[in-house]
Amino acid sequence: MIKKMCVYCLLFLISFNSLGVTKPDLEFANVNGHSLKLDLYFPEQVPKKLPVVVWIHGGGWHAGDKSKCSIKWMTDHGFAVASISYRLTQVAFFPAQIHDCKAAIRWLKANAQKYNLDSQKFAVAGSSAGGMLAALVGTSGGDDFCEGSVGGNLKYSSSVKAVIDFYGATDFVLRSKTQPKRANEPGSVVYKLLGGGANEKVELAQKASAITYVDKNAPPFLVFHGAKDKVVLPDQSEAIAKAYKALGLELDYVVIPNGGHGGKDFFTPETKKKMIDFLKKNLQ
Repeated sequence: MIKKMCVYCLLFLISFNSLGVTKPDLEFANVNGHSLKLDLYFPEQVPKKLPVVVWIHGGGWHAGDKSKCSIKWMTDHGFAVASISYRLTQVAFFPAQIHDCKAAIRWLKANAQKYNLDSQKFAVAGSSAGGMLAALVGTSGGDDFCEGSVGGNLKYSSSVKAVIDFYGATDFVLRSKTQPKRANEPGSVVYKLLGGGANEKVELAQKASAITYVDKNAPPFLVFHGAKDKVVLPDQSEAIAKAYKALGLELDYVVIPNGGHGGKDFFTPETKKKMIDFLKKNLQ
């Protein structure tokens, strides 16, 4: 009997320690034959249920994929990291992208026990287009339009407790004025996202803007933006920082003095420490 128990213990430990490796290509939804998948990364040691950081990749909503995960290193600090896919604009217009992101979060919470995740400790992070989606996930908790029903698991909340936004657009109405070539013109990334210019699809542009949903229940934000960013102007991060300040909410806005649109300046030892401190504070 003891020998059998030892065998079971050994099998359990082997299975448990296998979480130290990546769990790739886990399908969280399928939309009309389009498979949506995520990659799960775990620490080498998993002594307890893990807080989760969901990563949303950039690429102008028309490029990039989940393999480009800039925060895998967070597993060294005791977090599970889930890098997710979403439908690109070649496949579907907004709000498909936010529906997919929320579907991934609900799926992860529904499968939390299976993967030893703490369903009460979720954060979201993303860069550029992914930063926009991460910010929108954060502020639109409970909003039916942004929630959708992709993938089911609707009894689970897609709300998160913290957001790390790397130079994401948060106000498309503002962007239609300050960056009309990127927001209004046919062929521009925002035009492809909305199915028309932000100056024409004003209501949809508002619904795609994280700033629209900021209220007293919005989660804490950590925002990084390069002072020299010409792709997404710093006024996008300044806008949500102003909205948070007006309500007395927690938002730490970090300007990278020589930063452009991405690059290693966003992942220095100092900025990484700031991220980990922020997550540990808000995922208690």
